[in-house]
Amino acid sequence: MNNPSPLQAVRDSFKNLVANLGTNRDKQASGGYYLNTLTPDTLSAIYRTSWMGRKTVDIPAKDATRKWREWEAEAEQIEAIEKEEKRLLLPQKIMYALRLSRLYGGSAIYFSIDGDDPTLPLELESVKPGSLSFVTVFPKSELRTGEIDQDPMSKNYSMPKWYEINGSSTQRIDPSRLALFTGAETLTTGTMGINEGWGDSVLQSAFEAVRNADSTASNTASLVYEAKVDVLKIPDLANIMSNPRTRAMLEQRVELSAQLKGNNGMLIIDGEEDYSQKTFSFSGLPEITYQALQAVSGAADIPITRFLGQSPAGLTSTGESDLKNYYDSVNSMQTLVITPALENLDQVLLRSTLGSDIDDISYSWASLWQMSDEQKSKISKEAAETIKILAESGLFMDADLASAAANVLIEHSILPSFEFTEANHSEEGDL
Repeated sequence: MNNPSPLQAVRDSFKNLVANLGTNRDKQASGGYYLNTLTPDTLSAIYRTSWMGRKTVDIPAKDATRKWREWEAEAEQIEAIEKEEKRLLLPQKIMYALRLSRLYGGSAIYFSIDGDDPTLPLELESVKPGSLSFVTVFPKSELRTGEIDQDPMSKNYSMPKWYEINGSSTQRIDPSRLALFTGAETLTTGTMGINEGWGDSVLQSAFEAVRNADSTASNTASLVYEAKVDVLKIPDLANIMSNPRTRAMLEQRVELSAQLKGNNGMLIIDGEEDYSQKTFSFSGLPEITYQALQAVSGAADIPITRFLGQSPAGLTSTGESDLKNYYDSVNSMQTLVITPALENLDQVLLRSTLGSDIDDISYSWASLWQMSDEQKSKISKEAAETIKILAESGLFMDADLASAAANVLIEHSILPSFEFTEANHSEEGDL
């Protein structure tokens, strides 16, 4: 048995010599995948001219930040943290960084600490109250990466050891002082420092779907001009057009006929001429256009109802399942991408706002899913019945049960402004 040449492609697939399946004559044999990396100029053009390209970039980034975070701490601490986030415009800047990252394949947020050298690794213990001065968003085009860490035992393996801000004066920044968003993962192996630590644009894999949908919409719009075409058959037209004098006379005659038709709704022609109209049928085009939009929705991983901002089609369709799955995907991005990227920035934010006593402070991302009035009413009723049953059982101390009940009522937005204190329940223990 002959061994294949090292340069010979080896394929494991179904083969049928009679039907030419799996052979060189198979039409699928000429197909393949080739990487055509989109340039920043092309990405900018798509974002600025294609509404589908813009939505592919913007929607997940906006959804991931629009409800923001819910801090778990004392009321005064939460108020101070939220006030500092508002001063820094943190939700808006994180959303902007996510959009840049999704469009260009990377971005970073630099947080400036008064009195600290940005070239040195961050030491959280040295962060003083009030020392967080500002945060700035940089697209990856404004950051030059330094030497790639090639130590496999390093926590920053295959990542740059430093970054430099492009500008009139070069400023080096340690990675620990940046909240990095690296775009769509490439998962490329075998090359250290691939893309200098950055990822791909989300439009890289969605490009074909977006372009096809835009082309379909444009071609459909151009067919409107061909919806009704006037056809005028003129005897001996070829000879008339060959003579400049008779051609000019024909052009004047056609122009006059068009004016008369437009003014009076009638067309006057010679008895030997023949006039007719041809119309174009648009049946089937809406389905083709919608299928192209669904392809973009799939490529962007955004439900069609959210992508187009429309109600689900069909009498029994609610779109609830699609939205729940999408919101789960957004929550995964919040948990696995945004939260780790903001780890150092959040620590600096808390220490600058509250000092070093922050061990018990945490947060969760606010739910994007909004319950209907019927669902809220059902939960409110069930919560009230549960509290009543527990109170009548006598298994819990009144103060403990009152505090737990207050938390349930607040968390489920049944009584969102309610604040539990010892004075809220009587000494007799009535709930």
